[in-house]
Amino acid sequence: MSSVNVISEINAVASEINKFILENVSGEPNDLYQSSLHYIRSGGKRLRPFMAVKSSELFGGTLSQSLPAASAVELIHNFTLVHDDIMDNDNLRHNVKTVHREYGIPLAILAGDVLFSKAFNIISYLGNKAGINDSRLIKMIELLSSACIDVCEGQSMDIQMAQQREFSSKDYYIKMIQKKTAALFRVSCELGTLSSPNYTQKDLENMSAFGEKIGISFQLVDDLIGIHGDSTLTGKFVGNDIREGKKTLPILIALEHLDPQGQDLLNNIFGKKDARDFEIKQIVDKIAELNIDKQIREIANFYTQQAFEHLHAYGDLSAKRSLENSARFIVERSL
Repeated sequence: MSSVNVISEINAVASEINKFILENVSGEPNDLYQSSLHYIRSGGKRLRPFMAVKSSELFGGTLSQSLPAASAVELIHNFTLVHDDIMDNDNLRHNVKTVHREYGIPLAILAGDVLFSKAFNIISYLGNKAGINDSRLIKMIELLSSACIDVCEGQSMDIQMAQQREFSSKDYYIKMIQKKTAALFRVSCELGTLSSPNYTQKDLENMSAFGEKIGISFQLVDDLIGIHGDSTLTGKFVGNDIREGKKTLPILIALEHLDPQGQDLLNNIFGKKDARDFEIKQIVDKIAELNIDKQIREIANFYTQQAFEHLHAYGDLSAKRSLENSARFIVERSL
């Protein structure tokens, strides 16, 4: 399948997810729900719900069965984005103002809280209406709540890493993104599988492992794009991870390969909230000259290949191919 076809398939699922969320996340006061849906309305790839929908299809599930779970994961993801942007003091996401810049911090916090609460409401109420039995709904709520705890722990680890003088090890970084990012990819595949009628416990374990490995690949590439991307595509200021002092693997590798002048420049502005844009651009340009893109993508591809091993048992099913092609898209993407 070509990259164009993969994107077309992802977009088709995203359209269904957007429609479902907009139909089921509403209320008063109007500003609260407008702020909650700010990122949903601005677009997005919806990769996590795509994983949920295709995981369900792999075991005989239908779109109507997987929509509640897939949408719930997207709402949790958006909840994390709203709160992350407040913590990171970001101004842009998807080329629109961040929620707290558009609506203010107090309402942005409440918007995130509504998204979090609606996710569990949708799984429990609309999941039941979609025909998912109580025992599976309880399991889904258990797994989603555990993933939320992982995300919070991962975010806390990220904050601690930023506050330390020394860079953490690669292993500690992988453990952090395993929680902060991969947990939601993992639970997307788990909830999608649980939304289907024909899965086994082994299938659930396979899809859980698949989702986690893909989530690690996703964050590796995301961190790379953070210092190596095009802000007109990403809608975020390239190099903001440097200003925020985020110790990502691409920055760690860059520090190891920069010349002494470059190392001094990076160390002098790393974690400095008042670093000027031209200083950030200067170090971003120096990092770009190191060509670390290939190295990070090779590491991401290593985890992707590990993920594919958990799909071997499913032959040449269409849903399996969709999951594999979306994973390749994640490693190769530029936004």
